[in-house]
Amino acid sequence: MSDQAFSWELFNKVPVIGIVRNVSLEDMIEILPAYQQAGLTTIEITMNTKGADEIIKYALQKFGGMLNVGAGTVCTKGDLEKALEAGAQFIVTPVIRKKIIRSCVKKEIPIFPGAFTPSEIYEAWSLGASMVKVFPAATLGADYIKDVKAPLNQVKLLPTGGIGLDNIESFKKAGADGFGVGSPLLNKDLIKDKNWVGLQEHFKKFVEKVRVGS
Repeated sequence: MSDQAFSWELFNKVPVIGIVRNVSLEDMIEILPAYQQAGLTTIEITMNTKGADEIIKYALQKFGGMLNVGAGTVCTKGDLEKALEAGAQFIVTPVIRKKIIRSCVKKEIPIFPGAFTPSEIYEAWSLGASMVKVFPAATLGADYIKDVKAPLNQVKLLPTGGIGLDNIESFKKAGADGFGVGSPLLNKDLIKDKNWVGLQEHFKKFVEKVRVGS
């Protein structure tokens, strides 16, 4: 586990978690180098993606040490076991599942559970979440992050859902500690057209907007 542990240093360089859902391993073989070369550092494969465990294994085999590779949409103990067996370095859930959070904390695996209200956010943090995924974030906008951060400034927040190039900077200014980005980052049209050069350029735009120090 030690040589394949989650790297906060890598994550903090460009605190974006690209969310991969329903993308084939064949396409991921092309996407991963473009992703890494664009400067992105952390990627999440959702467990409801066909062959998710194979994609996680492949990503770690080829990009271990260069990318943090984790599993998302982890809703059951079975999902968690399958993800960890594949080598997932961090776990993301859409909801608060106490058993899953506690299990990850015990194993020292970073866990980013999904929450929405201040009470849920604080509960997830109290259970030992490394960061709390605020989902769906765009529904309430960047000011919501700012408002939650006022009393809960110690809680690390990862807004996810509806975050794209047009609003990611406003979430950064509001105090977000990271960003979960799905289809606005993993552009379906570019993937469908197998336009890997275009996709890499698209990735770079996100890197430019959130790179720490920018």
